[in-house]
Amino acid sequence: MCDVIFEDNQILVAVKPQNIPTQADISGDNDFLNMLKDYLVKKYNKPGNAYLGLVHRLDRPTGGVMVFAKTSKSADRLCAQIKTNEFEKTYFTVVNGTPRLRQNRLINYLKKDEKNNKVKICTQYEDGAKEAILDYQVLETVNDKSLVKVQLQTGRSHQIRVQMANIGCPVVNDVKYGNNSQRGNLALWATVLKFTHPVTKQRLTYKVIPPTDLAPWKDFNVEKFL
Repeated sequence: MCDVIFEDNQILVAVKPQNIPTQADISGDNDFLNMLKDYLVKKYNKPGNAYLGLVHRLDRPTGGVMVFAKTSKSADRLCAQIKTNEFEKTYFTVVNGTPRLRQNRLINYLKKDEKNNKVKICTQYEDGAKEAILDYQVLETVNDKSLVKVQLQTGRSHQIRVQMANIGCPVVNDVKYGNNSQRGNLALWATVLKFTHPVTKQRLTYKVIPPTDLAPWKDFNVEKFL
């Protein structure tokens, strides 16, 4: 069952579950894009396939709010907003430890090893290096973990996970860039999405709270900061 929170003739906003790919990949596992297309086919009794444009992505272990385009024109307009920074994405994450600065901008260059699906910090002069920028703010600290709000200025693969690990505060349950053990889902959630409707031009905001009934989210007053 797809958790669709808004839909009209132009866009569809839904909550991606954790641990499924946004789109088809080499794993062959069912992906969110095709799940939503199946939803549209069944809902509207469409013959054949339904069109749904993918304009942004979430990493497989990350859950949260996403918007999809139901027409190619809307897809083009949403993609244009991403390029002009009108498309705002805010994540909540729980990290191990507490960053030395409670609020800061991180600027790094990242390079992806496609074979191993892992990203590393590199110099700007290496082949394949891409600039990665994010702003973070520590919202609350409980024991040895911190609830952090992250606003992405660029959308690089594994960006939040790599950049937070680089300052000594890896995301909780991140076996790839942090701890070698995992006791639950990756503590990273796409919480707020802001964009302009591609046709009506209305500024829209969607908020989806992380799973606060589960650790480590349940240790924090997440709703207070939304």
